[in-house]
Amino acid sequence: MSAPLTFAAEVADAKAQNRPIVALESTIITHGMPYPQNLETAQAVEAEIRKAGAVPATIAVMGGKIHIGLEPEELEALAQTKDAMKVSRADLAVCLAKGATGATTVAATMICANLAGIDVFATGGIGGVHRGAEDSFDISADLLELAQTPVSVVAAGAKAILDLPKTLEVLETHGVPVIAYGQDAFPAFWSRNSGLPAPLRADSAAEIAKSQLARAALGLPGGQLIANPIPEEAEIAREEIVPVIEQALQEAEAQGIAAKAVTPFLLSRIFELTEGRSLEANIALVLNNARLAAAIAGEIITARGA
Repeated sequence: MSAPLTFAAEVADAKAQNRPIVALESTIITHGMPYPQNLETAQAVEAEIRKAGAVPATIAVMGGKIHIGLEPEELEALAQTKDAMKVSRADLAVCLAKGATGATTVAATMICANLAGIDVFATGGIGGVHRGAEDSFDISADLLELAQTPVSVVAAGAKAILDLPKTLEVLETHGVPVIAYGQDAFPAFWSRNSGLPAPLRADSAAEIAKSQLARAALGLPGGQLIANPIPEEAEIAREEIVPVIEQALQEAEAQGIAAKAVTPFLLSRIFELTEGRSLEANIALVLNNARLAAAIAGEIITARGA
């Protein structure tokens, strides 16, 4: 039995013509923002990738199929879906079997992108080790996916609400290259500098592309995490955002919010406490990641043809 993939016309044409393609997740649409802002943001990210010379492939599960790229009417329908499953490695097959609508997380998007032969994926921030994980064992499946699925993920670091030192330690343990783009510091989503050094650094899309191809040539499993700092003009400085995150975390604990409900609560509360600036920064960093991912995808095709 082969994977039940269906390709949007634009993506199918790009594959046939060997043009660069960038995968996009769909949980940011169904679980990240309200309608119609989620639709407008998804359309803006896709437009940014096209402007940068690549083709966007937003990935979602609909009608028992993995959609590699969404037609405009499918994207709009997904943006208005209220009960989409949040699909990771553990849920993907069940979502398909049920015929349910599923929005792909970082882990599931990596799996689907790899099945579709797509090398590069742009997102906002990956999941990681949650604070208090030494008691809860709450560690995102994104980290283990990076260790086994050969896709380069462009993100503005890990979400700043996480335990970033432990997240980097888990990535190191599993042999995942964490490459900061154009700086030595590991970025922290809304902020350019987490206060932690990045394990690796690259200063060009070509260097990142060659690194991915070199991993494949060496037979090394897994992908790369490309930590792309938010543009300076859009960032919320670390000294400003950290107290806001701490307040939101304390409120979540006081209200007994746990498991999968934690991240949506925190992001919503941080949005309120920053008077919407966190969402504006989130949109800016996703667009920035889309541009870099398009450049990397183009360089991979160039390097393969050399």
